[in-house]
Amino acid sequence: MPQLPYRFVEVNRLRMRIAEQGQGPLVLLCHGFPETAYSWRHQIAALAAANYRVVAPDLRGFGGTEGPADVGQYSILHLVADMVGLLDALGEEKAVIVGNDWGATLAWQAALLRPDRFHAVAAFGVPMMGQPPVPPTRIFPQTDDALFYTLYFQQPDLAEAEFERDVGLTLRKILFAASGDAGARREGDGTPNPFAMVSRDRGLLAPLPTPDALPSWLSEADLDAYVGDFQASGFRGGLNLYRNLDRNWEMQHAFSGLKVAVPALYLVGERDVGLQIPGMRDIIAAMPALVPQLRQPIYLEGCGHWPSQERPVLVSDALLSFLRAL
Repeated sequence: MPQLPYRFVEVNRLRMRIAEQGQGPLVLLCHGFPETAYSWRHQIAALAAANYRVVAPDLRGFGGTEGPADVGQYSILHLVADMVGLLDALGEEKAVIVGNDWGATLAWQAALLRPDRFHAVAAFGVPMMGQPPVPPTRIFPQTDDALFYTLYFQQPDLAEAEFERDVGLTLRKILFAASGDAGARREGDGTPNPFAMVSRDRGLLAPLPTPDALPSWLSEADLDAYVGDFQASGFRGGLNLYRNLDRNWEMQHAFSGLKVAVPALYLVGERDVGLQIPGMRDIIAAMPALVPQLRQPIYLEGCGHWPSQERPVLVSDALLSFLRAL
């Protein structure tokens, strides 16, 4: 298990844990859910060796970073403000911002709103999307028996109770089920997917397989690192991101019509659970209208939702190629 070079900094009145290595132009690596800075363990070493200063924070409410009690303090604008504040705490004027999953959403919005501070962006999994005509929670499907996972996450304490009952089992199930190792994914093929419909009676975890062995990209020591992080923080911080989806939608009206005006890279695993969402490939194809300097998207064969871990060498190489071309 890599021992990450962690330290703490004060950002927006929060004690934030960051992993930091290397000297040179700054690259910020933003994790998703349920991940922490540890998800970037391979890229931290590879980018630092290539003469970049690499910083991977635990986002607010994750791992070693403090989390406010107020659900409203987890909006996308709070996350962007944390990244601006982190640059200030590091004494840096600019950075390239990189993100996976929720970190991708954060990276897109940081580059959209503060191109003066984030002069290039790389996003994994989640594309840059236009604003829907109605609040997101009115779009997600639900039936008498089941509801989309983002709706399941809305009720305080419900998912927390399920996930925190056995943190190790929760992470083992979700990390495997959203990975490429769970199998090829096609719309409606029945492949277990933690980020799809959730039974109102059984919850999210019960239908997911418990792998007999961890996939090759996740050792027991790696899993232990995640378990330690989520035993320390709980899952509330990450779940609170989903509880701000409608609030984010309301606030983003202020930025309607803005485009991401910096060089951008988009990468996604061919087996990413997000590609099962109807229309997702069309959204990806339409991104150049929102991101004029977007490079050709990269699709990783056989890879799922955790590319920085599942395909660490390919991801590091893609990032380094992008960074050197800036």
